[in-house]
Amino acid sequence: MSFNVDPILLEVFKNGFEAVADEMALILMRTAHSPIVRDAMDFSTALCDAQGENLAQGLTTPMHLGSFRDAMRHLMEEYAGDIHDGDVFIGNDPYLASGQHLPDIYVVKPIFHDAQIEGWAATIAHHVDVGGLVPGSNSLSAVEIHQEGLRLPFLKLRRAGVPDPVLPRVIAANVRTPDLVLGDIEAQLAAAMAGSRGLTAMIERYGAATVRAYGVALHDYAERLARAAFRELPDGVYTFEDHIDGLGDDPKPILFRLTLTIADDEVTADWAGTSPQVAGGINAPISFCKSNVYAALRSIMGADVPNCHGYTRPIHVIAPESSVLNCSYPAPCGARGITGYRIVDCVFGALAAAVPDRVSADGAGGSTLPSFSGRIDGTTFVFSECVMGVWGATSGHDGQEGVPHMASNQANVPIETIEADYPIRIERYSLAQDTGGPGFNRGGLGIVREYRVLADDVYFGVRSDKIAYPPHGLNGGSPGAPASNLLSGSGGDQVLPAMPTRAMTLGTGDLYRHVMAGGGGFGNPLDREPERVIEDMLDDRVSEAHAREAYGVVLSLNGTLDIPATTALRARMKDLPR
Repeated sequence: MSFNVDPILLEVFKNGFEAVADEMALILMRTAHSPIVRDAMDFSTALCDAQGENLAQGLTTPMHLGSFRDAMRHLMEEYAGDIHDGDVFIGNDPYLASGQHLPDIYVVKPIFHDAQIEGWAATIAHHVDVGGLVPGSNSLSAVEIHQEGLRLPFLKLRRAGVPDPVLPRVIAANVRTPDLVLGDIEAQLAAAMAGSRGLTAMIERYGAATVRAYGVALHDYAERLARAAFRELPDGVYTFEDHIDGLGDDPKPILFRLTLTIADDEVTADWAGTSPQVAGGINAPISFCKSNVYAALRSIMGADVPNCHGYTRPIHVIAPESSVLNCSYPAPCGARGITGYRIVDCVFGALAAAVPDRVSADGAGGSTLPSFSGRIDGTTFVFSECVMGVWGATSGHDGQEGVPHMASNQANVPIETIEADYPIRIERYSLAQDTGGPGFNRGGLGIVREYRVLADDVYFGVRSDKIAYPPHGLNGGSPGAPASNLLSGSGGDQVLPAMPTRAMTLGTGDLYRHVMAGGGGFGNPLDREPERVIEDMLDDRVSEAHAREAYGVVLSLNGTLDIPATTALRARMKDLPR
């Protein structure tokens, strides 16, 4: 640095950049048309510097955090010499725009001052549909990206402030819900305009040179804090393996193998040995892999570390080409979200050997994504939501319920919204007894969500996980209960795999029931205080039979703790292999 950084002014700029990104997020959420953006909050906003590197991200989706840089670099290289004040860019393709998957559309605006680019206002939102094989565009059966929907390289949505008259018509012609998609794009555009105004106001107050200098200083500051955080970790090579259940009715497990190397103030995540890319929509581009590694490692840093590009500098990500974590054209990516969740879970699994008190046992594995689509009065509806969420236990407390996976900051769509807008009735939304992994601290309970279909000829698909590989425990804790999918209708009950690839059509009265996996436990369940087990029983979290079988807690005939019987049972159980 060629100037002395004022630490107070650096903090002012840090919070100023974050305020701009948060304002963008609020505007996008409040003006969005679809429930997947407006209510589930599957979107992100970022304020970037002139080089396209994050200065701040809105409080939205962590797994998007590291994706902006690759997309911005792609855009800037492709349009070098052809970026003008008033331009707005749009793109989504993993191969043509360094995107994540086709439903995630970028809308990006360069921010000019005195005819020079001083920054970028960037947004990304998951759109309810972008065409392709299935409504919702999260096809598990696609074998190439051409089957997944509308592919957009970076194109100009506006040229020097003038809207493109053709592009919106092309988009509308290729999606099932054009009003929602175009409405959400307009919401992204409004957010980008707000980001441009926010950074421009800072430049007018402090001067462009000062804003640029403190952007550089912020990256350097974040890097120093990240390196300091890594130096506190024990050096070593930590390995972990996990799986996604696989695709279809006869799923083949998909292996994730991570070697995490901590060396002084740097961390390398090497995914050698991970499964090759598959003929199904769960492959991840390398930008998405990096983004999730960044998010996982950011979570063990202090809250004071700025969420800017600088903190990622000491982090190195290596993934084999043409693997499920670094897919090659034309591999499909539409349902790649489950892969991102597993990336984070693997990083936590490896970190558990280094810092067990700073990570949780395994959780429900991310969101379950059910999709329904049909026609009402001649109009197509598409409904998808992100069902969240359950965490594993930690060394300090039981696992949490009703919270998103760490990689996302998303939410279930409110029941009232679903029932008002779609031919669906939510018949149950509750916690499933006995599903939390037993431990000194118990895993969170699985969430039950039941959907009753109120129309005929309704398409149905679901992306879930953790049926074959339930969440693991830590430090002697037991696994959580596995997830389950059940369809009930006139033909009886049908158990579904985690990610069915065959087409399913539901009719009036059919019921889809999903139970999320329970979180893993932390510590030996036989060390859990009997009083805490009884409290769980009173709350209907644990049944009397499960209390006896998992925790060795016995009740007397009057419903109070039988201390002698509990002591004797626990002694016998401790002598048994676990």
